[in-house]
Amino acid sequence: MDFIEIGRKLFAWNCEFVWAASKIAELPPMGPVEIAFAGRSNVGKSSLLNALTGRKTLARTSHTPGRTQQLNFFALGPDSKAPLVRLVDMPGYGYAAVSKEKIAGWTRLMQDFLRGRASLARVFVLVDGRHGLKDLDRDMLKRLDQAALSYQLVLTKRDEVKKGEIEKTIADAQAVLRGHPAAHPDVIFLSSHQGEGLPELRAAVARLLFERDRTIFEPAQIG
Repeated sequence: MDFIEIGRKLFAWNCEFVWAASKIAELPPMGPVEIAFAGRSNVGKSSLLNALTGRKTLARTSHTPGRTQQLNFFALGPDSKAPLVRLVDMPGYGYAAVSKEKIAGWTRLMQDFLRGRASLARVFVLVDGRHGLKDLDRDMLKRLDQAALSYQLVLTKRDEVKKGEIEKTIADAQAVLRGHPAAHPDVIFLSSHQGEGLPELRAAVARLLFERDRTIFEPAQIG
C-alpha cells in the first residue's frame, strides 16, 4: 500500500480549527482518532501543522515561546463535523514567557490528556534536530512510557543541520529510543520550511489510521 500517496491525499482534505481546551473538563467529546504534536516551547509545532496541511495560518506561529497556551484541536477531512482524524497542537513544555503557575497548569492539562484519552492514537514528539534530545524531552518520553501511549520522534529544522551530520543525528536519536518501550522505532527528520520529511510524516499518520480502521481509506473517504 502506498502510504506516501495516501498521506498526500489525506492531508489535501480541508483542515480547520474546531476546539480549544485549557482545562481537562473542556475537552471535546471523544470521537475520531486523534494525533497530537508535543515538544519544547518554540520547537516548531505550529509551523509543522501549517506545513503538513498546506495552510499558512492554520495554527498561529510566533518567535515567542509559549504562544500555544491550550490544547488546540483541528479537524481534517471532508466534513469538519465528522473528520477522518483530529490533529492536536499541545502547549510547549519547558521555557515560556509566562508565569510559573500557568506553566504548571499546562503541565497538568497535558498529563491528564495523555493518560485518559482513549481516542488519542499517537503523540509525535518534536525535538530540535540541531541540538538533539534535552532533559525536558527525555522527561516527556518517560511520561509517555508511563502512560503506555504510542509516540514517535520527529526531529525538526533539518534545513539547518549539515547534510553530513543528518544520518548521525538520526542514529543518535534512535539509540535513545531503544530504552523506551512505547516509542516507535522510526525517527523522522524534517524541515517545515523546505518540505523535506513531510511526505514521510503524512505517510506515518496514514499508516496509523489504516491500522486502527481500514475502512477509513475506502475510495469515497480518501478521494
